[in-house]
Amino acid sequence: MPLLIELFTSEGCSSCPPADRLLEHFDEQPIQSAQLIVLSEHVDYWNHIGWKDPYSSAFYSARQQTYGNRFRLDGVYTPQMVVDGTSEFVGSDSASANRAIGNALRAPKLRVNLSLVPVIAGDGSQLQVDIGQLESSFGIREAEVYIAYALNRAESQVSAGENAGHKLTHVSVVKRMAKIGEIKNGEKFSSAFQLDHASGVDAKNGRVIVFVQEPHQGRVIGVGLTHL
Repeated sequence: MPLLIELFTSEGCSSCPPADRLLEHFDEQPIQSAQLIVLSEHVDYWNHIGWKDPYSSAFYSARQQTYGNRFRLDGVYTPQMVVDGTSEFVGSDSASANRAIGNALRAPKLRVNLSLVPVIAGDGSQLQVDIGQLESSFGIREAEVYIAYALNRAESQVSAGENAGHKLTHVSVVKRMAKIGEIKNGEKFSSAFQLDHASGVDAKNGRVIVFVQEPHQGRVIGVGLTHL
């Protein structure tokens, strides 16, 4: 059973490295009955304190803020982990993470199949995305389809800010995320996408994640992953 684990983190935050390590643990697939698909989304609002996180983006800060509004939080924080868009907690809290994963495993999921086809003439390869039918049992009229390009591994030697002097490592660091379509009740989704250097990831150190999420950043009802 695949599920999505998002971590909102920053290299400028001294509380974040333990959460980064927990995400790395989940990326190693410690639960036999689950496929844990992880995303490390680096926010940019810590950049002003002396260290500019090279993987940070305002896009991930905005995505986190949308979650904060939906979960009715007083404000966003790091590290924050979100499981399948349905639960949030401090990103280094392994007990809360395991409970959230257990709950997510009981929820129905939409099938997401990804396959890579080499492009003989040209750069990169082609990603074929096939998503199963959105049935009425999911209780929604439509859902949104997103693609995320991520680095398998990344590291930084931090020279300033709260983590000055530390070498930090990360897994599945999102370089780019975008909405690629919608799927309506009773329909399937099928499309092909060209993967090239514009995705921001190297074929030797990259992965692609496609997930299906309720509008307004609700629950994630399907997710798939392929390594480049």
